[in-house]
Amino acid sequence: MKIRPDVCRAILLTSLGWLVIDVIILFYTLDNSAVQTRNVLRGERLTLEKVDAAAPPSAQVEKQQHKEEHVDPETEEALNKLLAGTSFDTSGPGSNGEGVNIDPSKDAEMKEMFKQNQFNLMASNIISVNRTLPDYRSSKCKTNTDSISVKELPSVSIIIVFHNEAWTTLLRGLYSIIYRSPRSLLEEIILIDDFSDRAHLKKPLDLFLQRLPVPVHIVHLPERSGLIRARLAGSDIAKGKVLLFLDAHIEVTEGWLPPLIARVHEDRKRVVAPIIDVISDDTFEYVTASDTTWGGFNWHLNFRWYTVPEREMSRRNYDRASPIRTPTIAGGLFAVDKQFFYDIGTYDKGMQVWGGENLEISFRVWMCGGSLEIHPCSRVGHVFRKQTPYTFPGGTAKVIHHNAARTAEVWMDEYKQFFYSMVPAAKQVDAGDVSPRLKLREALQCKSFRWYLENIYPEAPVPASFLSIGEISNPTTKLCFDTMGKKTGESAGASPCHGIATKLCFDTMGKKTGENAGASPCHGIGGNQAWSLTKEGQIRSDETCISAFRGFSTTTTLRLEKCTVTPSDKHIFSYDEENKHIVHVQSGKCISVKGNVLDLEECEPPNARIVKGNVLDLEECEPPNSRMSWNIANYHSLAA
Repeated sequence: MKIRPDVCRAILLTSLGWLVIDVIILFYTLDNSAVQTRNVLRGERLTLEKVDAAAPPSAQVEKQQHKEEHVDPETEEALNKLLAGTSFDTSGPGSNGEGVNIDPSKDAEMKEMFKQNQFNLMASNIISVNRTLPDYRSSKCKTNTDSISVKELPSVSIIIVFHNEAWTTLLRGLYSIIYRSPRSLLEEIILIDDFSDRAHLKKPLDLFLQRLPVPVHIVHLPERSGLIRARLAGSDIAKGKVLLFLDAHIEVTEGWLPPLIARVHEDRKRVVAPIIDVISDDTFEYVTASDTTWGGFNWHLNFRWYTVPEREMSRRNYDRASPIRTPTIAGGLFAVDKQFFYDIGTYDKGMQVWGGENLEISFRVWMCGGSLEIHPCSRVGHVFRKQTPYTFPGGTAKVIHHNAARTAEVWMDEYKQFFYSMVPAAKQVDAGDVSPRLKLREALQCKSFRWYLENIYPEAPVPASFLSIGEISNPTTKLCFDTMGKKTGESAGASPCHGIATKLCFDTMGKKTGENAGASPCHGIGGNQAWSLTKEGQIRSDETCISAFRGFSTTTTLRLEKCTVTPSDKHIFSYDEENKHIVHVQSGKCISVKGNVLDLEECEPPNARIVKGNVLDLEECEPPNSRMSWNIANYHSLAA
C-alpha cells in the first residue's frame, strides 16, 4: 500500500521535533554545572536537588532569585571573580574521588602554593567544589541506614572552625554536607572564622553563604582564639539538639549523617565519630580508611590509631557494620547531644589554641558516665597534613605540653607519672589553674583513671598495675636502660645517664622494635630512659618491651619488641630488690650490660666482668654491687 505524501510529511516533522527535544535535553544535562555557576554569579540561591524524601514540602528548597540587601558592588565583584575561577564541573578532574596530578611544568608554582595551607592548593582548585564521590558503604551499612527513620531524629547544628582556610576546600566541605545530608536534619551550619586575614574569607564569603539553600551562619572572631574556644563560640549559639563538630577541609560521603545522629538519639550520653578517611594532601584522592581501627594514646599523650582488639570484635559479634566502642576519638569530627556536652563541662577553657583536647574529652566522657563510638557506616574524608601551616603563641611544643599537662593533672591520677617521665619538658610548663576542672570531676562523681584502664582500655600502653616508673640504672657502670632510638627487633642497650652521667641506665636509644635494647649514661630526665616494670613482669617503655630473643645460634639476646596485652615468657622479668638483680623468669638469668647493648648470653663464672661495654647481657646472678646490679626508680613491691 502506498503512503500518502501528507502522512510522510507528518512522520518526518514529528521525528524532527523529537530529535530537537532530545538535543535540548542532552545540552541541558551536559551544561548543568555551568548553569549552576551562572546562577551563583547572578546572585541566585543554589538549589538543593537531593533532599530528604520524608521532609515536609517547606523543606523542599526551590530555586528563587535571592536579593541581598545593600550588597556592596566591590564585594559582589570580588565574589564573582572567585566563583569564575571555581570549578563546578562534576565530571571534571577529581570526580568520583580520584586524585589530580599536576603537570611537571607547573611544579614550582605548585610548591609555592602548597606553603599557604600545607596541602596542594593547585590540585584543590582544579577539582570541582561539588565533585562526585562513590558510595563507600558496605551493603550491610546501606541496609541499616535505610532502616533509620530520619524524621524521628533530632535536629543538628554543624560547627566548622577555620583559620585562613582555602576557598575551594571550604566550599567543597559545605557542598558535600548540603548535598549528602537529609535536609530535615540540618538545623544550620555554623562557621566560626578564627580571625582569618585572607580577603576571600571576609565579605565575599559572607555574601556567598547567603545564597546557599540551608541556613549558614558565620561568626568572625575579633582575635585569634584557637580551635577549643572557637568551637565553644559556635556551640553557644547553636540551635540544634545535636552538635556535630567538623574540620574545615573535609568531604562527607553518602549516608554519613543518619547513623551518627541515630546513635546519639538512642543514648544522649554517647559521643559518636565517623570513620575518618584520608584525602591526600598531594593529589586530593579520596582513600578509605580501615573499619577495624580505633583510637588510643601513648605515654606522650599523643592520639594513635590501633587495630580493634579481638575482645571488641567479639562484643560486636564480628559485625563490621556495628559501632566500635573506642577508648579515644581523634577529636576533629564527632556528634554529641548538646545538653550532655554542657552537662559534662564542654571543653577545658584553660587549654590553648589546639592539641590534646580530644584525649581530655575522651577520658572525661568515659570516666563521667558517657561512652565513645566510631560508626563504620559513617565516613568523612579529611585532608591530613604533614605539618600545620599555623603558628602557636610561645611555640607549638609549649602549647601542646600545656594542654597535655592539664589533661594529666585533672584526669590521670597517679598515672600522670607516665606522661611526665616520657615528656619531662611538660613539667616546666605552667598548666594554669586546674581547680575548676577538678571540682567538675568531683561534682560529676567521675570514676578513676585506673577504672578507665581496667574496663575501657586494658590494651593501653600505660599499665593499670605497675611496680615502677622511671629510669633503670647501674651504679657501677654509670649506664641506664636506653631505647637508643632503635626499632623493635634490635638489641636492648644502656647509655650514660643524661645530665648527671654518674651511672648507666636502660635506654631505648631512639630504637624501634626489632633492635637490641641498650644502656646509656643516665640523664635523669626520662624520655628514652623512662621504663616501667609492670605487675605482669614486662619491662616497657611506652609501646616497646624488652624481650629475650634466641636466634639461629644458642646465644640469647635482649631485644626491643612491641608489647603484647598478655605477655609471653620471653617478656617476663622479676626484680630481686635485695640483690638488685633483674631476673628473666624463664631462664633464671640476670640482665647485665655488654658494650651498650642489653644481651643474653651463656653465663660466665661468678665475679667475672659481666658488663662488657654498653651491652646488656643475661648471666648467672652475682652478689650485690656487681655490674649486673640495677636500681629501679620509684620501685614498690607487691607486698608494700
